[in-house]
Amino acid sequence: MSNETVLKMVGIDKRFGGIHALNNVSFDVRRGEVHVLMGENGAGKSTLIKVLAGLYQAEEGEIFIDDKKVEIKSPIAARELGISVIHQELSMCANMTIAENIYRNEEPRRGVFRFVDFGKMYRDAQATLDHMHMKLRSDMKVETLSVAQQQMVEIAGALSKNAQIIVMDEPTASLTETEIRALFETVAELKARKVGIIYISHRMDETFEIGDRVTVLRDGQTVGTKDVKDTNMDEVIEMMVGRPLTEVYKGERAVGGEVVLETKGFTNERLKNVSIQVRKGEILGFSGLVGAGRTELAKAIFGLDPLESGELYLYGKKVKIRNAQDAIDNGLGMVPEDRKGAGLVLMHSIGNNLTLAVLKKFIKGINVNKRKENEIINDYKDKLSIKMTGPDQVAGDLSGGNQQKVVVSKWLATEPQILIMDEPTRGIDVGAKAEIYALMRKLASEGVTIMFISSDLPEIINMSSRVVVMREGEVSGILDGNKEELTQVKIMRLAQGGYKNADNN
Repeated sequence: MSNETVLKMVGIDKRFGGIHALNNVSFDVRRGEVHVLMGENGAGKSTLIKVLAGLYQAEEGEIFIDDKKVEIKSPIAARELGISVIHQELSMCANMTIAENIYRNEEPRRGVFRFVDFGKMYRDAQATLDHMHMKLRSDMKVETLSVAQQQMVEIAGALSKNAQIIVMDEPTASLTETEIRALFETVAELKARKVGIIYISHRMDETFEIGDRVTVLRDGQTVGTKDVKDTNMDEVIEMMVGRPLTEVYKGERAVGGEVVLETKGFTNERLKNVSIQVRKGEILGFSGLVGAGRTELAKAIFGLDPLESGELYLYGKKVKIRNAQDAIDNGLGMVPEDRKGAGLVLMHSIGNNLTLAVLKKFIKGINVNKRKENEIINDYKDKLSIKMTGPDQVAGDLSGGNQQKVVVSKWLATEPQILIMDEPTRGIDVGAKAEIYALMRKLASEGVTIMFISSDLPEIINMSSRVVVMREGEVSGILDGNKEELTQVKIMRLAQGGYKNADNN
């Protein structure tokens, strides 16, 4: 990593009405470094990046590129200065080719009439793809690519424009572990080319794997900058939320009672003879690698995926759950992994989303009991501290953490006795995670049983009464929630098929 500074933002101020979104924020990036930008939702990360990208204009402050003061009044101006932003929501045209996307609005031209030079465009795009070791053809349609490949194409586009500063906003949010490894290899190549990278992520482990420095924002202000090698996860989290990590997982570990749910021999295309018991008032964790079958088991229990064979027992009684309504009628709720695709109707209001699973509580025929509907909305708004302008606000306008709270509220409104939570903290900040953890412990203390699926090993270890580890559609082992038994090493051994019995070392 070079000590040569390519970008410096000094004393940046930005207001939206009465909200001070950025308050005297300073930030810099060196050539060939990955500078991780962290903070809770609403901390100011996105606003700072939009100022850098020319989407917002700061009221105060200065920006320097290569020690030269610049004004960035538009996205075009940002690109001309070598700044490229790869947003979490990719903005590629699916029906266009890779080359057309890379050179969109900046196609090479030739001749007096300035016709697009398609031959040069496809050759240059292919050269960039080859340089990045991407086994893709520049004439392929983007709609045929995976999310990871589209992300790589966006990076290729940045390189083709000689970007010297690349912003990556939550780049691994939709990637598999294999795709993440490929992305990290590309990041290493960018560093070798002395490109400065601003990396935004909620995933703490990524910070310590690829980051060189980390800057934390809180409430629109710079909390501090640390060399990654000189700090640790606890310190960074405390900088983000203003309290120690021990308070994030604060609370007693739930202890289960009698068996309330049992699967016997669950088998289908993705599951192989899965038998588990779930106890009243426990938080039963489910761990495993991508494709291990955790989500598929949850869907089978909830009646969303059919079984070829197997039986389900609730409170000792054999039941048949064929769909989500059957599950709800039997006291089950399910917070899905994909909150935007399966958990929310993003274009609908918060109120409509929150009450979607309990319409019969306030609708009788054509009569709508608005007072009852508002009671439900206000009750969960207060219980989960949902930050919103009102129940008519569009759900898609909320932060990730508040969207997740709406999804959880929707299912709590059904008053479930058994709640399946599939990756409930994915893509939300540490503060929102702490609130979800506290809610889970409170529900468990009240006798609600929670089946908790997570790829985050620290939260699985800190939150679970027991952990079911799955591998290739099977139960690889079950670990008790004590410090000696429940370790990352034991979970990963089981997840990778290292041994079949949790008692073995």
